[in-house]
Amino acid sequence: MKKNLSRWLVDIWYKDPFIGVFLMPLGFLFSDFVKFRKFLYRIGVLKKHTLPVPVIVIGNITVGGTGKTPLIIWLAELLESEGFKPGIISRGYGGQAEVWPQWVDAGSTAEQVGDEALLIAKQTGCPMAVSPIRADAARLLLEKSDCNVILSDDGLQHYALNRDIEIAVIDGERRFGNGYCLPAGPLREPIERLQSVDFIVVNGEKTEDNEFSMEITGDTAVNLVTGQQKPLREFNATGCHALAGIGNPDRFFKLLESAGLSCKTHSFPDHYKFQIDDISFPNSEPVLMTEKDAVKCMGFAGEQHWYIPVKAVPEEGFSEPLLVLLQEKSKTR
Repeated sequence: MKKNLSRWLVDIWYKDPFIGVFLMPLGFLFSDFVKFRKFLYRIGVLKKHTLPVPVIVIGNITVGGTGKTPLIIWLAELLESEGFKPGIISRGYGGQAEVWPQWVDAGSTAEQVGDEALLIAKQTGCPMAVSPIRADAARLLLEKSDCNVILSDDGLQHYALNRDIEIAVIDGERRFGNGYCLPAGPLREPIERLQSVDFIVVNGEKTEDNEFSMEITGDTAVNLVTGQQKPLREFNATGCHALAGIGNPDRFFKLLESAGLSCKTHSFPDHYKFQIDDISFPNSEPVLMTEKDAVKCMGFAGEQHWYIPVKAVPEEGFSEPLLVLLQEKSKTR
């Protein structure tokens, strides 16, 4: 049911030019609510939390994945290479922990802290904490680590936490769909929200002068059971299945297609909780998935299951202005 509803909404937002129009009044109501809520934070009716270290928020203004997770991993590596000690916070979407905030480490599970948080912590090795209240996650992070800059995974609309730098990530293929706010369209906030962020990163080809492009690359497959690695192109000699429970599954499928693979594709909603039947097929063909999905399938995967690690490659001109701005913000602390 959830899977069919998700597909129906995506079709309305990105393909159907008519149904969204009928829902547009609801979109206007949602937009007005978002603006009013932001106003309440601005005048102090709703409380904001300021941290003793700079906060960089990496988010988006649309529902669904845009490539934030690979960019956060890239940013953590960049900051470490420049002598910073980054820590990471997240909402922990999909996590079912009974107590928040939660520390994320090698002993955490996707069921506890969410799939994206677990993937980020494993990839970066940075201290990380999650909570639906991001300020609580940040306090735990500062208590248990010596980080001097915090990366917030998502949270562009989480105005309860003050931020020093905002990075908005856009899906270069889908952009903003029909341009309407929820539920008529995919927007969490009106498009003009982008005028107030510090950087706009486009996952794909940029179209505006104030945007930075980013490429997501991946050419190696890793076996979920054995850890064996092999070039992705080696799978083009046989049939295979590809599954993805991310915001835009087609982007993953196109990555495989660009490597010469011809796969039977299986799309699932973002943050889908996989069961063994979802990844089992009546043949011995390889099953390829994203690394984000793999962290939820480790306990019941077989040797036919492989994941594709990816990395973000922003254009060269992005890192310098970001680091300059961060240095300026750090001096005011």
